[in-house]
Amino acid sequence: MTIKQAQQQVDQWIKTVGVRYFSELTNMAILTEEVGELARIMARKYGDQSFKKSDRDKDLGDEMADVLWVLLCLANQTGVDLTEALKKNFEKKTKRDAKRHLKNKKLKD
Repeated sequence: MTIKQAQQQVDQWIKTVGVRYFSELTNMAILTEEVGELARIMARKYGDQSFKKSDRDKDLGDEMADVLWVLLCLANQTGVDLTEALKKNFEKKTKRDAKRHLKNKKLKD
C-alpha cells in the first residue's frame, strides 16, 4: 500500500464507517494521545520502566498504526499530500544534512 492509497482508504473508511472526520483540533489532540500511548510502550519495552499489567498485551505495531491513522486523517483534512510532503522532506534533509551526520563523532563506533 502506498501512502496515497493509505490516505484514500482512510478517507473512504471515515466517510462510510466513521460517519465524518472529527475536527482538526480534536484529531490533533487524539494524535498527541496516540503518540503518548506509543511512547509508553517504547519506554517499557526499550527503556527502563517496567511493564504494568495493563500494558503487557499492547502491540507496538498497532500503537504505531494508530499514530499513522490519525496523521493520515489530519493530512486528508488539511489537504496535504503526504507522498509529496515526504519527497520534499527527503530533499530538505539530504541537502541540509549531506555531511552533518558523517562528521558526527558520536555516530562512529
